[in-house]
Amino acid sequence: MQLNIKSVAVIAVLAIGGIAGVYTMTAKESGPNPSDTTAGKLQPGVVLPPGHPAVSKGDGSESTGNSLANQEEVRSGKVSEKPDSKFSHFRVGNRNVKSIFADGSVVWVGTSGGVIRYDTATDDFRLFDVKSGLLSNGVFSVSKLDGRIALGTYGGGLSLYDQANDKWDNFNVPDGLGDAFVYKTLKAANGDIWIATWSGANRIRGGDLKDRSKWDIYTVENTKGGLPNDWVYSLEEGKNGEIWLATEGGLARFKDEKWQNWNHSKGVGASFEKVKNDPKFGTDPAKLSEHHARQAKEMGLEGVSGGGAYNPNYIVSLQVDRDGVVWCGTWGGGLARFDGKKWRNFTVADGLPGNHVFALHLDPAGKLWAGTNNGLARYDGGKFTVLTTEDGLFSNTIFSMTTAPDGSQWIGSFGGVTHLIAQK
Repeated sequence: MQLNIKSVAVIAVLAIGGIAGVYTMTAKESGPNPSDTTAGKLQPGVVLPPGHPAVSKGDGSESTGNSLANQEEVRSGKVSEKPDSKFSHFRVGNRNVKSIFADGSVVWVGTSGGVIRYDTATDDFRLFDVKSGLLSNGVFSVSKLDGRIALGTYGGGLSLYDQANDKWDNFNVPDGLGDAFVYKTLKAANGDIWIATWSGANRIRGGDLKDRSKWDIYTVENTKGGLPNDWVYSLEEGKNGEIWLATEGGLARFKDEKWQNWNHSKGVGASFEKVKNDPKFGTDPAKLSEHHARQAKEMGLEGVSGGGAYNPNYIVSLQVDRDGVVWCGTWGGGLARFDGKKWRNFTVADGLPGNHVFALHLDPAGKLWAGTNNGLARYDGGKFTVLTTEDGLFSNTIFSMTTAPDGSQWIGSFGGVTHLIAQK
């Protein structure tokens, strides 16, 4: 089954904001670099937990990926003229685009070199990084929180941008944040703000970020195992106000001050026997073998081969659909579906292009999109429709996705962003 794609244009913008020219579809795809996790200054007095990613020197420099230091720095301006092409591509160099957020005509692209604000109506772009007021160049999540743009960063905590006053407000460990590495922010219907971090989940009661007494932190220790792992990778609110938390040790639910959790032994992720022979499975795509080996041991998976490529307890992405069904993207165990009672797991054998599901997105029509290590898939409730570089994607390693108000799709990957418009 083919997606019906309308012709759009090609644009190329470097992560540092410079014009890079048109990317050709014949260029060889680079391999992923998900280990690009060092950026920004960690605040004084912060002690990193065991296995925590390192942070950089604090001057905005980065220790991974290809350096862009020799490029002429252009922090704002207009993109190049758009020639005709089937897809539109934004280049970000040797970096991952871990988050994309569409706010009206403006698209925010979060990279390890800062966040780019691109106005699709005017073609104006602007780069924000440590020189603009952020505490870290590494941006993992972009969203909106009480009217401000919210960035979860690698090593720089949570940064909120007041667009009217062109001002950043930063929150870090001294303010109550569980860790300087922030993966997701969420404002619940009851007004509470939740923040996913490397060292637990914060809840700010009533959403009052300025009142330190309103900040709670939930960890494995103080929840007595209710939170199955301190690395909280994502957050979503359920149909009935419950909070779902994706961790490296499984899925957790917080409801009425009580915790419940599920891991592979309870149904999360496909078995190793089902996925071990699938394409692109044999190696750990993050190249973080020591960390994943340790996690595998903690989860009782040390006897499983695969070089760290298989840990179904590790939930990388999370969505809750309009019916309250929870969808979990796992590390090598495929896509897991939970209706509150039963689990069902989807793998390459079911039409998924890859079993490492890095991104999940629900479009306005309620269709689920899954970004994997081997392409992008849309699930219509019965089967998967797959897009790869052969169809026009910039890369097959998909880390993020959003749908703009005009219905177009923005897809973040290693090295760049794909913009596509489906025919109505």
